[in-house]
Amino acid sequence: MKEFELKYGCNPNQKPAKIYMHDGSELPIEILSGRPGYINFLDAFNSWQLVKELKEATGLPCAASFKHVSPSGAALGLPMDEKLKKACFVDDIEGLDDSPLACAYARARGTDRMSSFGDWIALSEVCDVTTAKIVKREVSDGIIAPGYEPEALEILKTKRNGSYNIVQMDPAYVPDPQEHKQVYGITFEQGRNNFKIDRELLSEIVTKNKDLPESAMLDLIVSLITLKYTQSNSVCYAYGGQTVGVGAGQQSRIHCTRLAGTKADTFFLRQHEKVLNLPFKPELGRADRNNVTDGYINKNEEDVCADGIWQKYFTEQPAPLTDAEKRAYLDTISGVSLGSDAFFPFSDNIERAKLSGVSYIAQPGGSIRDDLVIEACDKYGMVMCFTHMRLFHH
Repeated sequence: MKEFELKYGCNPNQKPAKIYMHDGSELPIEILSGRPGYINFLDAFNSWQLVKELKEATGLPCAASFKHVSPSGAALGLPMDEKLKKACFVDDIEGLDDSPLACAYARARGTDRMSSFGDWIALSEVCDVTTAKIVKREVSDGIIAPGYEPEALEILKTKRNGSYNIVQMDPAYVPDPQEHKQVYGITFEQGRNNFKIDRELLSEIVTKNKDLPESAMLDLIVSLITLKYTQSNSVCYAYGGQTVGVGAGQQSRIHCTRLAGTKADTFFLRQHEKVLNLPFKPELGRADRNNVTDGYINKNEEDVCADGIWQKYFTEQPAPLTDAEKRAYLDTISGVSLGSDAFFPFSDNIERAKLSGVSYIAQPGGSIRDDLVIEACDKYGMVMCFTHMRLFHH
């Protein structure tokens, strides 16, 4: 297949639309089901790059959950404890402990379930049955992987009455080293960002504390590779082999750090005993349970514990999760890693990161206030690496 005609571009009025290889060669994909659209393919190819590079850097199965050309979550295929399984809505999945790939996707989806609603999924490995069973019951637009077990493919083909978008990627494909795109009829050209992110990138530690354990190195690699495919400005918190908060597309660095930190706080608070034991009505669907959980934690659009409201969601009125209880729980969290796609211009980013349990930081460095940022890290005993590499993505 040398080109694929799309229904439309980013919006229904943007026609005609298609994808094709600039040199006239065959596309490195096979569409096994559905008819992916313009934004679907943007998510597919960006997410594929992320999991491919993360697998190469760590040697572990990886998964990503993408929305609007940025990851809402990315993760390694590491085991999950029972609290995390329940918080990620996968405690009832049989065989989860035997499938690192399924654990990777459960973690990626569980990072920020609200943002992942209607996601595009990327897998670094051939999709197995356990992973397919998780995907089948989630609201998702499509999936890209290097292959699919026959039974897994049949499971996925049942989604959306057979119209679910399933794409198989050629894992041997190597893109042209030069990239092109047009804006307002003007062509831009640049070299692909082939910069390799690995443990060597974390060798320059600029803080007094230089104790960077292997687990933190993995988390920082997860964070930095995620940032490489996140719309800038961007900041990413990671913990336990997965992202726990991604802040994308903000004009201010501190707003990135706040946004990602708030998402990380919500991720951790989903494992609070009060949250795990919310008395949901049995007929309440997964998406509604997820939204109500977020409302219970963050007190957003409605007070789900209030009279006249709780009756819609719960079998009995739950006790609120107080601000004091949330702060006390978050104060027990430490060892979180944080990556930034460009330098921190002010130490306020470190102060905000501390509130979400950050102990390890990787950022390019190069600010005229680097000394103040390092001083703030030293105040809290944090470890900070300078990578000297900006990771902007637009």
